Amino acid sequence: MEATHLVEITDATFPAEVEQHKGLAVVDFWATWCGPCHMVAPIMTQLAGKYNGKVKIVKVNVDDNQATAMRFNVRSIPSILFFKDGRHVDTLVGAYPSQAFEQKIDQHLS
Repeated sequence: MEATHLVEITDATFPAEVEQHKGLAVVDFWATWCGPCHMVAPIMTQLAGKYNGKVKIVKVNVDDNQATAMRFNVRSIPSILFFKDGRHVDTLVGAYPSQAFEQKIDQHLS
């Protein structure tokens, strides 16, 4: 149910999905082999449901989409990048509890 709000995007769809998005977009850079990424995944799914209609939350697999990861200098994963009106405004690197992500989202929504 909630997972339908969380979209997987690619190098090809990143500009349309994130850079042309009006409002706040949260991008989870992850990989299948990354343990901490699997800890963050359910949090992102929960946040996608909680902020549905207010915040766009998407995932980018760094193994399959290296151009976008390189473009935003993603060297460690999970890296959660925050974009406001298409502009990169903040980053969290690592596995954090839900409250840390909510705090960043609320900060950039106001």
